[in-house]
Amino acid sequence: MSGPNSSNHAPMNVFDIAGRAMSAQLVRLNATASNMANAGNVAGSAAEAYRAIKPVFQSVTDAPGVSTVKVAQVVSTDAQPVKRHDPNHPLADANGDVWEAAVDSNAELVDMIETARMYQNNVQVLNTAKSLMLETIRIGK
Repeated sequence: MSGPNSSNHAPMNVFDIAGRAMSAQLVRLNATASNMANAGNVAGSAAEAYRAIKPVFQSVTDAPGVSTVKVAQVVSTDAQPVKRHDPNHPLADANGDVWEAAVDSNAELVDMIETARMYQNNVQVLNTAKSLMLETIRIGK
């Protein structure tokens, strides 16, 4: 069968949908880990200072009622590093200033908790689907 909505692959099932969502959340968690690892780091100029990164998610619709998510890209935020006067720091510029990484640790912790919840929700979807399938097999015997 061919047409504008047909494709050469089988439609996504619940395992594909939840698996892709979990993969996207792992990218988000990696970004949060990178940001937390760089929080508090300093650089000798604003241009060299670390800026937090965030994944940009995009919905992927396979068929009506069948949609999941993918990571379209990972981008640096527009947050600006904080200039701090610290003339004794080895990276200080001629004016004695350094720039702290543009990372909001509190926002990153909230993001981490939300990411964990989203991941756990998808694990629960998989567990529920598995239980239903096993129950169906058991009934059919």
